[in-house]
Amino acid sequence: MKKSFLTTCLAIFCCIIYQNTLAQTFKATAIPDRIILTWSADPATTQSVTWRTDSTVRIGYGQILLENSSPKLEKPESKEIIATSSILGGKEYESTSYHSLTFTDLQPDQLYTYRVGDGKNWSEWFQFKTAPATDKPFSFIYLGDAQNDIRSKWSRVIRRAFATYGDARFIVHAGDLINRSNNDNEWGEWHFGGGFINGMIPSMPSSGNHEYFRDEAKALTLDPHWKAQYTLPENGPEGLKESVYYIDYSNVRIISLNSQMIVLDSNSLKIQAKWLEEVLKNNPKKWTMITYHHPIYSTAKGRDNKDFREVFKPLFDKYHVDLLMQGHDHTYSRGQNLPTGTSGRVGGPVYVVSVAGPKMYKVDVDPKWMDVFAEDTQLFQIISVKGDHLEYTAYKASGEVFDSFKLHKTSKTKAAVFSDTRPKK
Repeated sequence: MKKSFLTTCLAIFCCIIYQNTLAQTFKATAIPDRIILTWSADPATTQSVTWRTDSTVRIGYGQILLENSSPKLEKPESKEIIATSSILGGKEYESTSYHSLTFTDLQPDQLYTYRVGDGKNWSEWFQFKTAPATDKPFSFIYLGDAQNDIRSKWSRVIRRAFATYGDARFIVHAGDLINRSNNDNEWGEWHFGGGFINGMIPSMPSSGNHEYFRDEAKALTLDPHWKAQYTLPENGPEGLKESVYYIDYSNVRIISLNSQMIVLDSNSLKIQAKWLEEVLKNNPKKWTMITYHHPIYSTAKGRDNKDFREVFKPLFDKYHVDLLMQGHDHTYSRGQNLPTGTSGRVGGPVYVVSVAGPKMYKVDVDPKWMDVFAEDTQLFQIISVKGDHLEYTAYKASGEVFDSFKLHKTSKTKAAVFSDTRPKK
C-alpha cells in the first residue's frame, strides 16, 4: 500500500513538472520572439512585421536599412519606425504584448536588413527582399495543414521547403495552422517550426476551421492570435478584414478566402462571393491564384462542400482562375475536373489539396476528379512564375519530387494551357 501511494505521488509530481515544462516552453520575455513578416500594402514598397514580448514591454521599434554587407548596421541612416503595441491575454494563457509595424517608402526589388525591439532588447538582424515593380520571375512555397504535432513533425517540412528553395518570395498557408483555437502553446509550436524563416520570407495565411471557436454566445469567433500576430491587408469585406484579402505580387494576384465562414454562414458566402467577383473582374494581373481551406472538390466521403462549389466554381471558370490552393482533407490530390472525354491539355482551373502536417485521411476516389492523389504523405509545393509560364512542383517531406505540371498563357486566350510533367514511374 505504501509503495503504491509513493508511486502515485511520484506520477502526479512528474505530470506537474511535465505540464509546467510545456507551459514554459514558449513563455514570452523582453526579447522579441515570434517575429513574422506579412504584407498589409504593396509588397514592392512596404513590408509589415509583427513580434511578441512579455507584457512588461509596452513599446516597440523597428530599424531598417538597405543591405550593403557592412557590419555597421547601427548607423544614422538606419530608419527607425514606432510600432503599434497591444496586449493579448486569455484565461488559458499568460498576457503578452504584440507589436506591429509597416516599413514604407522602400525601393522595389531590393534586399533590406531590419531588426525589432524596445530600444534596449533587440532581435537579431533579418533580411528580406521587396517585390519587383515589373514582371520578373519568382517562386513561392505553398503548404497545406500543419495542425498536429507541429513542433515535432511539421517543422521539418517547412524547413525542407526552405532548404529546397531558400529564395522563395513568400509562403502560402492554406488553413489549420494549429489544432486547438486560442491555444497559445500550439501557436508557439507553429512559430518555433518556422523560426527564422518567418522573419525572412513573408507569410500569406488563410484561416481554417481550427482557427475558429464558438464564444459564450455560440458565435463563430476567429482566434484572437490571428490579428495579433499577422498584419494583413484590410481590403476584404467588412467583418472579414484580414481573413479575406488579396495581394498583388509582380504579375500575380493571390486571393485568400475565409472558407470556414463560407461553409457555415450563408450570409458570409454571399458577401465573399460578391467581393470576389469584383476582385476578379478588376484584376490587371496575368496570373490569378486563390487559396482557402475547405476544398470545393473533396477527397473523402462526408466532406463535400456543395454550396461552396456551386456558388464559387462559376466565378473561378468565368474569370479564368489558374490555381486553387486548398487544405483540410489531409491528403494530396490534383485535378481539373474537366468534362468526361475532355483532354487535360486545355484551359481550366487546377485544383490542388495538400497537407504538410502529420494528420492523414484516406482518399475516396469516387467521384474520380483527381488526376493525381496520395495518402499518408507530408508534402510541400514550390510554384514558379516566369512571364507566360507557371511551373508547379510538389515535393515529399524527403525532398523527392512527387507531382508537377506546367501552365502556359497564350496571347489568344486568358485560360492557361496545361501540361502534365509529373515524374514517370
